Amino acid sequence: MTTIYDFSETEMSGRTIDFEAYRGKVVLIVNTASKCGLAPQLEGIEALYKRYHEQGLEVLGLPSNQFHQELDSDEATSDFCQMHYGVTFPMTKQVRVNGEAEDPLFTYLKATAGHGRIKWNFTKFLIGRDGQLIDRFAPITKPEALEAPIVQALEAK
Repeated sequence: MTTIYDFSETEMSGRTIDFEAYRGKVVLIVNTASKCGLAPQLEGIEALYKRYHEQGLEVLGLPSNQFHQELDSDEATSDFCQMHYGVTFPMTKQVRVNGEAEDPLFTYLKATAGHGRIKWNFTKFLIGRDGQLIDRFAPITKPEALEAPIVQALEAK
């Protein structure tokens, strides 16, 4: 049976992120886009990361240009996210979240959540310490609304 720990992604720096390193952690996975009107959510997501990282929260941003709202290069995306929103959590190279050449992580997350296609940027997936999906959150769900589920997941042992 596939679990979240079976996946890996490539960080913008080229470093491999092996999800096995997330075992025992709470993980928030977000598909991002720099030019999206929801991009200011990065500030709130970063705030959650800073507030709860020491307690076991990991955040992973996966930029996607499938909705034609991402910058032209991974370097430009990284610079934009750091400069405008102070992002310090890992960001991967661009991925596809739907259809042909879809990133396998999103195939798994969508199947597990049972909600079908990613409809827009900033769809969020919260994974518990046990590696199981807790919930999928809509793009318009503000990061502040994720705080209670994150705290609950962090408190589960």
